[in-house]
Amino acid sequence: MWRIYTRTGDKGETRLLFGGRVPKNDPRCEAYGATDEAVSNLGLARALCSDARVRETIAQVQRELFTLGAELATDRSQYETYKQRLPATSPEMTERLEKLMDEMTAEMPPLKGFVLPGGTPGSAALDVARAVVRRAERRAIELQERGLLVNPEIVRYLNRLSDLVFILARYEDRRLPTEMVKQDDAS
Repeated sequence: MWRIYTRTGDKGETRLLFGGRVPKNDPRCEAYGATDEAVSNLGLARALCSDARVRETIAQVQRELFTLGAELATDRSQYETYKQRLPATSPEMTERLEKLMDEMTAEMPPLKGFVLPGGTPGSAALDVARAVVRRAERRAIELQERGLLVNPEIVRYLNRLSDLVFILARYEDRRLPTEMVKQDDAS
């Protein structure tokens, strides 16, 4: 019988991909944990969104975040082993996000203020996912500052991804009247 539990983490440590053990509150665990949360929140959004293009885009991003999370779960000393077996987050992935944003933005009227989240369940879930992606980005930046991040494209990708998730939420609701927060309301 296959079991999900291993008991190897009962003392507060976990294994990194391709070897090495670290405390579960290690900055790498925080970074790939935030990425995993983003994947899950995006899954909720995908289940709630009605637009097929939005759902397809979310599914592709979820797959890419698994790649990114695996990179974050790999110690610097094992990064070459990682690259021999798995794909790395690439500039092409980031550029694809930019292209998607440009295409979707061209189909919507320009924003004239802050958008109040919660137009529909799908866009609300995307807004939550965007906040989690931003947290993952902050954790990746922390890794970079500590010299633990090998691939700086991860930070660029997460930065673009938070923008894309914002656009996806707006695209999901593009046929609804936009709820804007006026500058006077924001102060």
